[in-house]
Amino acid sequence: MKPLSLRVLRLFEEMGKDRLDLHVLFEAAGNEPAARQSVLDAIDELTRADMLSACGGDFYALTEIGKGLVAQF
Repeated sequence: MKPLSLRVLRLFEEMGKDRLDLHVLFEAAGNEPAARQSVLDAIDELTRADMLSACGGDFYALTEIGKGLVAQF
């Protein structure tokens, strides 16, 4: 797993939430357009690995697998 993907997962723990808006997740990399694309790539990786699920409206939620990994931090 890429370091940015781990950073995205850590945001859920830092915010104390199981569900976050895409704009909050962008904080994992900063405001540069290329960095935001990297966050989208990380979200895609986490979704394919069944650690995040899309909830609609730019929201993503931790799955049980994602919660288990976050609990290990």
